[in-house]
Amino acid sequence: MERRLAAILAADLVGYSRLMGQDEAGTLAALKAVRAELIDPKIAEHKGRIFKATGDGVLAEFPSVVNAVACAVEIQSSMATNNAEGPEERHILFRIGVNLGDVIAEGDDIFGDGVNVATRLESTAPPGGIAVSSVVRDQIGNRLDVQFEDIGKQELKNIAQPVHVYQLVNGRANRPMKERLALPDRPSIAVLPFQNMSGDPEQEYFGDGIAEDIITAISKLRGFFVIARNSSFAYKGKSPDIRQIARELGVRYVLEGSVRKGGDRLRVTGQLIDATSGNHIWAERYDRPTAEIFALQDEITASVVAAIEPQLYAAESLRLRSKSPESLDAWGCLVRAMPYIWTWVIQDEDTGINLLKRAIELDPGYARARSLLAWAFATRVASGKLEFEQGIFDALTLAQRAIDLDPDDPWAHFAAGYVYAFSRRLGPAVEELNEALQRNPNFAFARTILACAYGYAGLAEDGVHQLELARRLSPRDYTQAASLSIEGLCHFVAGRYGDAVTAERRAIQIRPDFCTAWRTFTAAAGLADDLEQARIGLVQCKRLQPNLSIDWVEKYHPLIRPDDRAKYIEGLRRAGLE
Repeated sequence: MERRLAAILAADLVGYSRLMGQDEAGTLAALKAVRAELIDPKIAEHKGRIFKATGDGVLAEFPSVVNAVACAVEIQSSMATNNAEGPEERHILFRIGVNLGDVIAEGDDIFGDGVNVATRLESTAPPGGIAVSSVVRDQIGNRLDVQFEDIGKQELKNIAQPVHVYQLVNGRANRPMKERLALPDRPSIAVLPFQNMSGDPEQEYFGDGIAEDIITAISKLRGFFVIARNSSFAYKGKSPDIRQIARELGVRYVLEGSVRKGGDRLRVTGQLIDATSGNHIWAERYDRPTAEIFALQDEITASVVAAIEPQLYAAESLRLRSKSPESLDAWGCLVRAMPYIWTWVIQDEDTGINLLKRAIELDPGYARARSLLAWAFATRVASGKLEFEQGIFDALTLAQRAIDLDPDDPWAHFAAGYVYAFSRRLGPAVEELNEALQRNPNFAFARTILACAYGYAGLAEDGVHQLELARRLSPRDYTQAASLSIEGLCHFVAGRYGDAVTAERRAIQIRPDFCTAWRTFTAAAGLADDLEQARIGLVQCKRLQPNLSIDWVEKYHPLIRPDDRAKYIEGLRRAGLE
């Protein structure tokens, strides 16, 4: 016998006896197919091993909790897709539990407390859902794009001590079946990140950049509903079924492709799929010198648009209207800086800022690089990491210069609106953000920041409305922490302090170093009379922003209405801020 630590996944069929009573042969055939076509391959794909299988469930061992939870999420998402077409009473639903614990291996079998807890955890998950122990939640941290809901300590059958349980609640696990989005009444498309086939991780930015530019170009055409970049890029590095992606994002068409770079040559392949039928509408391969990458992007974009809406083929507007940087290196710097932008690491990390500065050095006329650098400076100001007056001045100068260089670039107006929002100037902020949306109606992040501007102005319901629009455009967004924090801000100015605490808690679970979220969490907890949580929040606030004080909030916090600032200060004061 061998004793070791292992991640255990336990899956159990919901309503097995009922299904067998209704149709024994059909249920057994359906289970056999699900095992062979979905569950077993997914477990193997994530380096797991099934060590026990019963008529209505499986137990599997994984080398890490990340593999186990990622496998569980993909199984439940795929099952939701499989169930979408059939009658509800015949749906095959599993509950899944994941635990990390001490096990004993004897031959091919595994037993012990680690296994027992996993099998009991699955009973705490809703049908189609996933439950994990606190040790799994802690090990996952931010390594997977998932959210957890703390349901507290649970008494589990035949387990001596209560177990702290978390459920996955991000829409791809516990509630997938209810979130199938209706197709818009206009052509709808998701552009997936182009797969890097070069074998060189340094070349990832080529495929990412081409996909992102295609998203931007198609978004400028008002006849299209285009899923935002962040939701499409949630599938990066994964290989889910195209129909599953389309259902999860609520689109008819999906564009996927690959990039292979060899020497000074670049090969790009792309295919456009009608996910409702599985038919390939368009496919093409392009071989070009790397120096022609911008012309190549134009050509792919025009072909995609033409395949979806043939009558637009001859229109001059099919071509990209935003200016491409003259230097490929400048473009590469910008694309490589984007992960720091989307994940808000820019607050504490110089890498993204240095890449943007390098892009401007290489191409002084590159408007997009100036826009993103303005965004980065404003974010640092909002986090108290940059002196207010100088930071806002520099950010606004960069944004205005970007507008001068390329007035048709939505990012230039977005950056200006963002800076205005953080300097208590609602009118110019709304004007510039609407300018961005006129140029790109599918700019989900602009709607998110417009919601933020309304929140700072005390217009809570207007802010919530903009968040709803942003979330429909980008259902699976890397900036979800920002969206949740802005939701918390809107609840705060509306006096819904408990709801504000809940939203901000979810934001900081996703981004533990999200300074502005911690501030609002602390102020809301103070006003909700949850002084223990308020004091915990203040410790985090001071860790992330040592210069935080009542005076700083009064002078620099973006809340426009004096009454809202006074309430915010009172909440922080109750937490112990001086």
